[in-house]
Amino acid sequence: MNWQTKEELRELLVSLVQYDSITGSTGEVALAEYLYYLLKDRPYFERNPEHLTLHPMNDGRYFLTALVKKEDIAQAVLLLSHFDVVDIEDYGEFKHMACKPNELLDSFLEKKDLLPEHVRQDAESGDWLFGRGAMDMKAGLTVQLSMLERAMEGQFDGNLLLVTVPDEEVNSQGMLEAVPVLKEWEKKHGLRYTACVNCEPMFEKFPGDSNQYIYSGSIGKVLAGFFCKGIETHVGEPFSGLNANLMVSEINRLLELNVSYCEEADGEITPPPANLMQKDLKEAYSVQTPHTAVTLFNVLTMKRSASELHRMLLDTAKKAAINIAANIQHKTLDFQRFESFQPIDRNVSVLTFEELLDRARQRVGSSEAERVLNYTFANKGSLGDRDFSTKIVSELAALCKEDAPLIVLFYSPPFYPAVTSKEDRIIKKAVEQLTDYASEKHGLRLKEVQYFPGLSDLSYLQLEKQEVDAYTSNMPLYNRGYSLPSGKEQALFVPVLNVGPAGKDPHKWTERLNMPYSFEILPDLLSFTITALLKSHK
Repeated sequence: MNWQTKEELRELLVSLVQYDSITGSTGEVALAEYLYYLLKDRPYFERNPEHLTLHPMNDGRYFLTALVKKEDIAQAVLLLSHFDVVDIEDYGEFKHMACKPNELLDSFLEKKDLLPEHVRQDAESGDWLFGRGAMDMKAGLTVQLSMLERAMEGQFDGNLLLVTVPDEEVNSQGMLEAVPVLKEWEKKHGLRYTACVNCEPMFEKFPGDSNQYIYSGSIGKVLAGFFCKGIETHVGEPFSGLNANLMVSEINRLLELNVSYCEEADGEITPPPANLMQKDLKEAYSVQTPHTAVTLFNVLTMKRSASELHRMLLDTAKKAAINIAANIQHKTLDFQRFESFQPIDRNVSVLTFEELLDRARQRVGSSEAERVLNYTFANKGSLGDRDFSTKIVSELAALCKEDAPLIVLFYSPPFYPAVTSKEDRIIKKAVEQLTDYASEKHGLRLKEVQYFPGLSDLSYLQLEKQEVDAYTSNMPLYNRGYSLPSGKEQALFVPVLNVGPAGKDPHKWTERLNMPYSFEILPDLLSFTITALLKSHK
């Protein structure tokens, strides 16, 4: 076997990191092909070539599945990973070495004065491997490949199915397209998925956190958008209009870090909402006030339902509308000390995207509204999903000039449903066995966390029982470029668990992996976990 010792695993990880598989790049495609060729010449896959597949996606990228099957056994454990990484702009002068771990470490040691003290100590220790994706999450994939190798040698009493995907760092399109295939393979190969084990790295709960964690679920994420349509005017007549930037500013004030949106579950707390994008939609400078603007918020969820969060966000938009009108009225009264005039009506309407679409159809007719939508989709160009979602809302709002000023609540990809298997019998037993084993064998105190805080593709393993209509019915791109597998034919419901490597600084230029834990202890823990899960049905 080639991928079992610490040195072999390090060499394999370096070979994976050297592919600059930034989401959406050619390197992402090249790494998928490399993974395929790493496995195709193994004797098991030479005998069973139909068990190894490079699946083409709708956009030309690939995800890979590799099944090691035992005859007359249905129980299977899914091993899930992603092979894309975030960009390398943050590496600065080290950018050209970001995907070359050996050269990067040498350069760090030559210029150690540029490193923060704790990073310098790790670099000098020899225990850490630096590089983009080393921690998030090519190390997890590396250890999964070693488990696949063990399965080929007959070490597990059951089936192992590796699925590794692109695009996790942006829209999770790889996983969304993989789920129906996993459903199909379940039937095709006579499998019964016992559980899905992801190997995302452990996240520190606070700087310097030295605890080791396993996760029995994954946090949810909603990207809520608020499109604001004001009333245009010349800056010389500001009270004749309503500046859309003023409108989004009020929404930001009410929503940013609003702790009433935080959830608590078994001592775990979601961070409050945070703004990810805010801008007006003027394409060129002029002295006309901005009359359209948008703000997008990241909202994390655990147990809160889609309908409840949708209501909360709508209530915030309505409160913003009231505050905007009151604020303008107050400022109008102040200015009327100098000039007496009749103020215009600035009561702000609040609509959901679904309501806006209905309103547009009422205003111009269903056929015209559909024509505008079709034209917009036909001319997407290079716009990303966030900007394109906003454009769709803007085009429909333009058909409803009579309703301005208005705020439209909508949702943009990506959407991650919260999932938890904390109370699942199989996962509960496996966690108990694993924590006992880690303590006895390695002197480790593994702590179970219900929700992996870094977002993961585990979110799409329990879609069969997710209620998400409040989001999808108000998502401009839903079923027109973005969709979730649904129904018994496409969606899955599989218990989930995350057992991953140890590292520091994901998505930072100091990203690094702790090799003693990740390549000496983790393989043993992961092997034990797989064995325990495969035995759970007995």
